[in-house]
Amino acid sequence: MAGLWLGLVWQKLLLWGAASAVSLAGASLVLSLLQRVANYARKWQQMRPIPTVARAYPLVGHALLMKRDGREFFQQIIKYTEEYRHMPLLKLWVGPVPMVALYSAENVEVILTSSKQIDKSSMYKFLEPWLGLGLLTSTGNKWRSRRKMLTPTFHFTILEDFLDIMNEQANILVKKLEKHVNQEAFNCFFYITLCALDIICETAMGKNIGAQSNDDSEYVRAVYRMSEMIFQRIKMPWLWLDLCYRMFKEGWEHKKSLKILHTFTNNVIAERANEMNADEDCRGDGRGSALSKNKRRAFLDLLLSVTDDEGNRLSHEDIREEVDTFMFEGHDTTAAAINWSLYLLGSNPEVQKKVDQELDDVFGMFGPFTGSIVVLSPLQRCHCVVNSAMSRKAPPRDPFQYHPLCKASPIHSQANSNRLLLLCILTYLSFWKQSPNLFLQSYCLSVLVHVVLVTLILLLNQEVHTSSWLQ
Repeated sequence: MAGLWLGLVWQKLLLWGAASAVSLAGASLVLSLLQRVANYARKWQQMRPIPTVARAYPLVGHALLMKRDGREFFQQIIKYTEEYRHMPLLKLWVGPVPMVALYSAENVEVILTSSKQIDKSSMYKFLEPWLGLGLLTSTGNKWRSRRKMLTPTFHFTILEDFLDIMNEQANILVKKLEKHVNQEAFNCFFYITLCALDIICETAMGKNIGAQSNDDSEYVRAVYRMSEMIFQRIKMPWLWLDLCYRMFKEGWEHKKSLKILHTFTNNVIAERANEMNADEDCRGDGRGSALSKNKRRAFLDLLLSVTDDEGNRLSHEDIREEVDTFMFEGHDTTAAAINWSLYLLGSNPEVQKKVDQELDDVFGMFGPFTGSIVVLSPLQRCHCVVNSAMSRKAPPRDPFQYHPLCKASPIHSQANSNRLLLLCILTYLSFWKQSPNLFLQSYCLSVLVHVVLVTLILLLNQEVHTSSWLQ
């Protein structure tokens, strides 16, 4: 009898304990939600003085108004900034997060020249599943340490070894463009992007993926799809929570593409690491170097051998982060710069003729390009063209930069918000003394984006006359 009574008491205690635990968890959840709502209301009140483009809806903000298509969204932002150009700031709500858009050159300069503004916006977290915490997404001490380690690997002399690769891929590109000679106008950006992807992939990983020969390859499709999904997710706050994201079609596609990208990079890293180990074994046995016949060292090879101040090497995951970052940031930005340069040349026939003449003069003296950087040095007009294209109304492939607001910033709001630097808008606003639409190939000769210059020159140096397909 006593045992039965104790059993009943024990059951009641268990029920009371379970009920208490559920109540406590529920109370904690409600309290957390109330705190979030209170913070959201406080932000909303504090951000009221800053002008906004339209009425923002609770919880989702302006997300419902944002165009899904990248081109339409870009034009939408330009329209907003033109309408509010007399204001130094513009407010956009992306879900519960306020974005303070800066498109004044003076304000943007304060942010970009600050040595304290190295923190990354919360928006960068959507890149982390793919890129991890590499140079693009990391911050603080890890960013400083990683940058110090990787700085020696970003040297122009390393790219000189890949000039023949650039030349080879440029030849493939021109053969594709040849098919459109004397035909209707076409969009050449896709061709140029595939060419840039081939060049960057072989430069970064020492791997020829043949994107131009097989534009339907699994890896190429995954790169484009992943980039598109990340951009779309940033604009859709209802997809920010990972749990919710996995329940949608986009979440499944994201997981599938991520597996393809990481599997490819992991396999390449393992392959190159095995080759380097075999090379060390050969040298240790006195049989010479297996890799010495090929002097070209890809970015991945340098990552496998780089060490920090304490002599520690990067882990496999660290290397994958940087290689994926290099691929993501490298191919798209390079393709955009090349495409923009070619567009400006096609839009300015008189400049194109002068560039054509310079190419004929230089390569008529040196002969066909053989992969020597010395041959490219006399191409001063090409230098000017690329510099002008990069600085005059050039639409960057990464036209928006996100930075968190902090109290150390001269441009500070009391609300915890993010700065959205509209770098692309700076060249579209028409209050500059010189017209942003004017293409002046006689601008500065100093700063030169070498990859863009070399690839552009190699492209223009092919047998196809540029004017037949640029115009």
